[in-house]
Parts: sequence; C-alpha cells; structure tokens
Amino acid sequence: MSALAEILFGGLFQGSLYAMMAVGLALVWTTIGVFNFSHGVFMMLGAYIAWQLVELGLPAAVAFPVAVVVMAGVGWILQASVVRPLIGRPNIVLVVVITTLAAGSLIENGALTIWGPRSKQIPALIAGNTTIGGVGVSLHQIAIIVITPLILAALWMFLNRTRLGLALRAVAQNEDASHLVGLNVTALYGLAFAIAASLAGLAGIFMGGYRFMSPVMGSDPLLKALIVVVFGGISSISGPIFAAYLIGFFEAACSYYFGLYWTPALLFGVLILTLMVRPEGIFASRSRGLA
Repeated sequence: MSALAEILFGGLFQGSLYAMMAVGLALVWTTIGVFNFSHGVFMMLGAYIAWQLVELGLPAAVAFPVAVVVMAGVGWILQASVVRPLIGRPNIVLVVVITTLAAGSLIENGALTIWGPRSKQIPALIAGNTTIGGVGVSLHQIAIIVITPLILAALWMFLNRTRLGLALRAVAQNEDASHLVGLNVTALYGLAFAIAASLAGLAGIFMGGYRFMSPVMGSDPLLKALIVVVFGGISSISGPIFAAYLIGFFEAACSYYFGLYWTPALLFGVLILTLMVRPEGIFASRSRGLA
C-alpha cells in the first residue's frame, strides 16, 4: 500500500509541475509557432521575485499573485523585444531559439548578480506535513496537486469561453484569417507569452516552496517540459497536460523500482520508442489549435 501511495503521490506532484511548465511552451508554439527557450528562466525569476517581495515584508498571499503578474509583464516584454521583430522571417524558429537562449542567459546571470549564488527558499503555500497511505507528505505538495488542475481548468475556460481566449485560438488556427477579421495579432502574441510566463513563474513559486532556489533552477524543468510537449504532441495544450501526468507517474514508478540513476535513461528510451511509432506525439490532434 505504501509503495502504491508513494508512486501515486509522486506522479501527481511531478505531473502537476510538468503540466504548468509544458502548457506555457505549448501555448506559445501553437500561437506563434516558436519554441521559447527562456521558459525555464521565467520559472526561476518568478520564484526569486516572490522571495524578494516576501523579504520586503509582503505576506505570501499577496507576494505570490504580485510575482505572477510581474512575470506576465516580463513575458510580454521579452516577446516584444526578441521575438516580435523576427516574425515573418523564413528561419524564425531557429533564430528565436537563439534569441530566447541568449535572453535566458542574460536574465539568469542578472539574477546571479542581483541575488547572489546562495540558495534561498520561499514560504510554503501551507506549512506542515501529514501522512497518506503510510507515506509522509507535505501540505505544500498536496496544495500544488489540488491547485494545478484548478489553474489548468481556468485556462481551458478562458480559451474556450471568453472572447479574448477565442481570439487566441483563432490566431493559433489561422493567422492570416485572424488579420482579415480585424484581430490584433501582435497583441495576442504578447498575451500568449504573458500567460506562458505567468504559468512558469507560478511553477517556480511552487517549486521554491519545497526546494532550495538557485539561478539555474529552471534548466531541468525546461528539459522536462520539452520532453512532455514532444511526448504529448505540441499541436494543442491538452496533449501536453495528459503527457505531463503520464510522465510524472512513469518517473515516480521508475524511481521507486529502479532508482533515480536509471529513471532518465528509461524515460528517454520510452520517448524514443513512442516517437518511432507516433512521431507527432501520442495525444496530438489533427490540426494545430489551443484545444
């Protein structure tokens, strides 16, 4: 029973973090058609901004939402400065990879200069620990498992039930038609980056509440998010969500039975086999769109 509980809890927890990161990557790709390789840095920066606000005396209940809003602004600015000027170029995908990597390196080193290399930690969402099925877990991790589906459901409602969300979906499906009907495609590109950055920043706050923070804390989550979106299918946001939890459970089971050393190798092995059978991803839709 304890083994099953540990795998289930670990899968839900890891899957929640992966889903928060992967949805932002998928949102930017489906809307603009580029990969944002500064996405992991957004995660780090959100955590550090939240930590700084708490250090300045703001309660966590205020600091965390403010940090998420600030990260939305950071995402908008990055899109306007290093992505928007390149839209329309034939080699935009490769060039944006380079520019976002450069921007991420600049932000990462800026964080190192401002906050230093010493590890930091922000307050947990809920302090304390409990036992579930014989496994000791923190209330902070339980809160993440509960909150993440609510956030993803709210994002789905936004994309499917609001005019702004439907406009984003229209741009994702057909940019030229969106121009013809009068949509402000440039502003919607910025909105996609802002949402992605805020989700990444929130994931950073989640992680910073149970693990020590560092300026390079976003590198591994970025890699995992890339695996998730490739595994699940980059043509929608629902595919990466399902894939995030599937990979979370797979990693939890492999870590329990084979150890942390073998888990990455097994994960990449399954990813390669999956892409050989279904290159577009196991949950890929037939057309690109924010569904």
